[in-house]
Formats: sequence, C-alpha cells, structure tokens
Amino acid sequence: MGMRMRMCSCSRLLLLLATAALRLASAFYLPGLAPVNFCEIKSDECQNAIELFVNRLDSVESVLPYEYAAFDFCQLEEEKRPSENLGQVLFGERIEPSPYKFQFKKQEVCKHVCTKEYNIGKEEDKSKLMFLKNGMHLNYQHHWIIDNMPVTWCYDVEDGQKFCNPGFPIGCYITKAGRPKDACVISTSFNEKDTYYIFNHVEITIYYHSEVENAGSRLVAAKLEPKSFKHAHIDKPDCSGPPMGIPNEFKEKISIAYTYSVNFVRSPIKWASRWDYILESMHHTNIQWFSIMNSLVIVLFLSGMVAMIMLRTLHKDIARYNQIDSTEEAQEEFGWKLVHGDVFRPPRKGMILSVFLGSGVQIFIMMFITLFFACLGFLSPANRGSLMTCAVVLWVLLGTPAGYVAARFYKSFGGEKWKTNVLLTSFLCPGIVFTDFFLMNLILWREGSSAAIPFGTLVAVLALWFGISVPLTFIGAYFGFKKHAIEHPVRINQIPRQIPDQSFYTKSVPGIIMGGILPFGCIFIQLFFILNSIWSHQMYYMFGFLFLVFIILVITCSEATVLLCYFHLCAEDYHWQWRSFLTSGFTAIYFLIYAIHYFYSKLQITGTASIILYFGYTMIMALIFFLFTGTIGFFACFWFVSKIYSVVKVD
Repeated sequence: MGMRMRMCSCSRLLLLLATAALRLASAFYLPGLAPVNFCEIKSDECQNAIELFVNRLDSVESVLPYEYAAFDFCQLEEEKRPSENLGQVLFGERIEPSPYKFQFKKQEVCKHVCTKEYNIGKEEDKSKLMFLKNGMHLNYQHHWIIDNMPVTWCYDVEDGQKFCNPGFPIGCYITKAGRPKDACVISTSFNEKDTYYIFNHVEITIYYHSEVENAGSRLVAAKLEPKSFKHAHIDKPDCSGPPMGIPNEFKEKISIAYTYSVNFVRSPIKWASRWDYILESMHHTNIQWFSIMNSLVIVLFLSGMVAMIMLRTLHKDIARYNQIDSTEEAQEEFGWKLVHGDVFRPPRKGMILSVFLGSGVQIFIMMFITLFFACLGFLSPANRGSLMTCAVVLWVLLGTPAGYVAARFYKSFGGEKWKTNVLLTSFLCPGIVFTDFFLMNLILWREGSSAAIPFGTLVAVLALWFGISVPLTFIGAYFGFKKHAIEHPVRINQIPRQIPDQSFYTKSVPGIIMGGILPFGCIFIQLFFILNSIWSHQMYYMFGFLFLVFIILVITCSEATVLLCYFHLCAEDYHWQWRSFLTSGFTAIYFLIYAIHYFYSKLQITGTASIILYFGYTMIMALIFFLFTGTIGFFACFWFVSKIYSVVKVD
C-alpha cells in the first residue's frame, strides 16, 4: 500500500514538473513555438485584435537610426511600450505601439489615421517638416511588425525575381534636374522637379493560415505597398488623385493625411514556414556555397603542407636527431634542435601577451557558444536582440577562464606581478572597447539618435562588468596562480643563443604579413554578408554557414601559424611567442583594410558623425578579431613546439 502511494506521489510530481516545463516553454518565444491564434470573435483561445508595432527608422546613407517618434508621424497618446532586451537596446531598436489597429478578417479601405499640418510661420512646424524632408532625402525606412513578423514590401528586381524588403521608405525625392531618387522610380506620377513625395498611404495585405474553416487562424505574412495621395477631402479621404508632393521651397501651409487599407487573404503556407518567403527572396545561397568551397580549398592546401612537414620532414628530423650519439656529431647538426635550450625562454612583454591570451580565450569561447546556439535556432531573426544579449551575457560569465589563462601563462613566463596581471586582464581590453563605445555613444546622444544607449543601460553594463565579470576574473586568476607553472619538455639555457642573420622570408615582419592572408581568404566572402547585415540593414540568418566558416578559420589560423613557426625554428629563430600571436592576429589588419574598401565601394554614407561612427565601431570589431585570431595562433604554435621538443632526445 505504501509503495503504491509513493508511486502515485512520484507520478503527480512528474506531472507537475512537466506542466511547469510546458508553461515555462510557452513563456519564451523560440522559433517554431508559441504561435498566436486569431479569430473573428474574441475568445479565451484566440484573439481578434491585431496590433501593429513600429520600430526605429534607419538608412543605408546614414549610420544614425531614429525613433519613430522623432519623425512627425501618427502616434498614440499614451500606451505602454513592449519591454526590450539588452541586445535590442544596444542595437538601438525602439519598438512602440502604433495607431494602426486591425480586426481579424475586417477589411478597411482608405481609413483615416491622422492629419499633420505644417504652418510655414511657426518655427517648430518648419523644423519638423525639414527633418521629415531630410529623412526622405536620405531614404530612411520604416520597420513595422505584426505578430512578431516584419511587414514587408515586395517588389520586382532583375531576372523576374521578387525581393521582399523588411522595411519601406518614408518617401522619395525628385532632384532639381528631374532625376527620380530611390523609390521615386516606382511611379511616373512622381515628376515635379525639386520635390519630395511622402508615402502617406499603405495598402496592407495580411495572409493567414487555418487548418479548419471557422477555427483559430495563424498569421503567416504581412505585405504592404506604399503609396502617395494628395487627398482632396482631408476628413473623408478617398485615396485617389495626384501624389502628395512637398516642394523643397514651400511657401504655404501643408496638410498631410495618413491613411491605410487592409485586406485579409487565406494562405496555404503553414505557420512554421512563415519566414521562408523573406529568406528565399535573398539569393545568397550559391555565393555562400562558393565561400565554403573557397575556404575548404585553402584548408586542404594548408593541411597538405602541414601533413607533409609532420609526416616527412619532421619525422626525418626527429629520427636523425635521436640517432646522434656523440657531441661532435651534434655540433654538426643544424635546424630546430639547436634552439632547444632557448625555445621556451620567456618572451619580452610577457605581461601584455598573457593578458591578450586571457581576453582571446574569453572571446573564443563566447563566439563558439553564441554561434552554436544560433545554429540550433535559438537566436534566429524572430528573437530580436537575442544574439547580442547572448554574446554580452556569455562574455560577462567567462571572466574566470580569462583570468585563469592569463595568470597561468604569466606565471610560466616567470612573472611575479600577479596583481597587475589580474587588473590588466579585467580592465585593459574591455576598457578599450568600452571607451570607444562610450565615445561613439556621445556622438549618438548629440545627434539625438535612437541608437544612443540610455544612461540606465550604460550603468547596467558597467554593473555587469564590475559586479560579475571582474570578480570572476579574479577567481580565475587565483586558481591560475595557485597551480604550478607549465612544465616544459626541455630546460632553458642560462645564456641566450645568438640568432643568425635571417633571410628576407624568415624575418618577423614578412612572415607576419604573409601569415594573415590565408585565414582572411577563408572569411572575406562571409565578411561581406556580415557587414551588409550591420550597415545595409539586411537580415542575416545563415548561421550554419557562419559556424562552418568559424571552424575553418580556426583550422586555417592554426595551420598557417604552425607552418611559419616551423620555418622560423629551422632558421634558428626561437622568438616564436609574439610572432605566432601576431601572425594569426594580422588577419584583423586585413579585415580593417576590407572594411575601409567596403565603406568606399559599397556604402553611400554621408555626414561626419556617420563616418566617425562607422570607423569607431569597425575598430572595436577589429580589436576583438585581433585577440580572437591571435590567441588561436599562439595556442596552435605552443602545442606544436611542446610536441616536437618532447619527442626528441636532448642531452
């Protein structure tokens, strides 16, 4: 009887745990989970009101995004904004409710939302209209959201293909010469010179999927077409007539009526596949496969070179060195064995190198885990800001391995200033990044951009750094210093060996410059898509490709560094520590050069503030990339050197 009661209570406990897990899962949005049902009559299981949210407005011609409220569009007086995560705030996303409200399956035609009037005599109205015109001139784009899906503007491109843009312009401009700029090419009615045309009407089509008629439906797409109408009757608009033009030199009162039409269409597309039509319109897959094949060819080439050294040259060297019996014969030998007494000699500036290695390990683990979760779909575009949030939280929590690695290597380099080491590990690289970020934020504050991080968020980031990351770094450093120094397979001579004159290709600088070319060759195509997603505001979703390129980059950095390390040791140059770090780390210099090329060849960014912001943020990315690749090169070379000197006989 007692056994039966215990089994019953266990089954109840399991049932409670399962219910709690299901509730917890439904509380978080994951791709493929938590759909919302809509129906014509509201009930407990489905809702009939469809909310449209507006996000920040951005432009490919400016790095400065602005909140929806910065432009004088129709707004709600007071309504609670949805909460934003850390990643969204850091990326400058500002989502807020809009006055565009729909009822499921209720069609509307030319419904009036609001009217904005501008009196030329009022300075406030004049500045608002000037700001709106400047937004049209720089092709600023709306970003609207329905049911966590972007409202897209689909239009024809070359070869009869359709491109679905998750944003649409606020308007366009006809130049003084009569040339249509940006979206003004969509209609011949935009023909007045030196005139701005505002898209004050949108025709929205909402697609829904339902398995059974009259049952709950799920929204699978929202598309719109922006239009411009100069409504003859502002109070009762009919969405007909000429487009709404705003002359550059306006001298009279201007009234802009904002309207919308909404239509509902049943779709065979299932809810789980609702993002596909956006992603399929971005024809990048073939280029991505080309990128992977290009990277794999480089990896195979390097692997062949390394295998040849390991299996043939190195094997012969070790066999020959181990057959030497007499000192006379040993003196006749040359090559990497001769520097066995100096190869583990502590490098100059060992403190800085150990700090860089600690920060590099922190960045490497952070990137690996973030990309792994992104591949599983947890950090998809549907989860706004999740990628940045995940990266920041992981960086904060990975202070312990950073402190441990820095302390362990500093101790093996013979360092004794452990307090300085742990303080530099905690503050040097993060401090450089934060200072750059703060200076960029000051510019954003001055420009009134939505990308400016609020003071409270800056305090929260500092609290995460000082309150969690720094103590964890100290804990890691404590355990790193407590352990014995790394034991090397050979003893270090008291007197340093003189390094012979080097040929051109075995000197440090040419080797470092050559070493970064192959790793950069693996990633430069992927870099184009990453920079596009950041600066051209295109959606990035191919994390599987990115994770594969990440693995290829690690292998390429390791193999290129090992290859050059072997050549330098054979030339009796034993200063491999800094060289191995800089050889791989030089990939970041090529990244910087590519970013400058991308700026001048692909972007149309104008304005001093935007240019400073572009290069300011690029410097942060280059520093992170330098630490990441440099650390890979050092550890690959450290393993290689330890391995070859552990299998050779040394008297």
